[in-house]
Amino acid sequence: MSGHSKWANIQHRKGRQDAKRGKEFTKAAKEIIIAAKNGGDPAGNARLRSAIAAAKAINLPKDKIDAAIRKGTGQDAGGDLIEINYEGHAPGGVSVIVECATDNRNRTVADIRHLMTKTGGSMGEAGCVAWMFDKKGVITFSKEKYTEDQLMEAAMEAGADDLRDEGDVWEVQTDMADFNTVREAFEAAGLEMVSAELAMLPKTMQPVTDPETARKFLRFVETIEDHDDVQNVYTNADVPDELMEQLEA
Repeated sequence: MSGHSKWANIQHRKGRQDAKRGKEFTKAAKEIIIAAKNGGDPAGNARLRSAIAAAKAINLPKDKIDAAIRKGTGQDAGGDLIEINYEGHAPGGVSVIVECATDNRNRTVADIRHLMTKTGGSMGEAGCVAWMFDKKGVITFSKEKYTEDQLMEAAMEAGADDLRDEGDVWEVQTDMADFNTVREAFEAAGLEMVSAELAMLPKTMQPVTDPETARKFLRFVETIEDHDDVQNVYTNADVPDELMEQLEA
């Protein structure tokens, strides 16, 4: 298992920005609310177990996790959320999937369409780019804590598909159906995960090498991500590392 992908080259920037911690907490809580609609007991709800694990990975306080579960099961108010995805294109011909959790579908679709157009992109019909992505389990580990050999053995025993070098982390990929089994195997082995989530991974990448286009693309992603209803933004952009560093400087 080897290789290297750039699917997370936007995601990891967001993860390094402490100013967005509140947004990450909100996203994690919303995922727990939605997951808990199918039952508030993690033992019998695989999605809820995953959502709680992801929330713990970003240090969401236990009282907030418990409150989100109560909202999802209807014990407390505030759980009227639905999931909806929007698809389209960003500057540079990049394909985009925007995952949202909202209590007002009409407001959200109008807002996302406006933001896409405002930042040089466009919203398409449902299914226009989804076929270009696969839903996979993605589990990351710190390179400071673990070597490739340590994770390789555990990943193979757990039934993971791939182990990748993603710069500052090791990334394990799994089939969606195997995600919880693999994650729980890592937990049982005492391996501490940085993150564990289901993600839309592109089958092919769209190179973005022009600096001005890359700048517009980054602005597009950051603008969409900042909307309160947005949970995740997935793209197939391949921005070279050196260009990313130049734009971040």
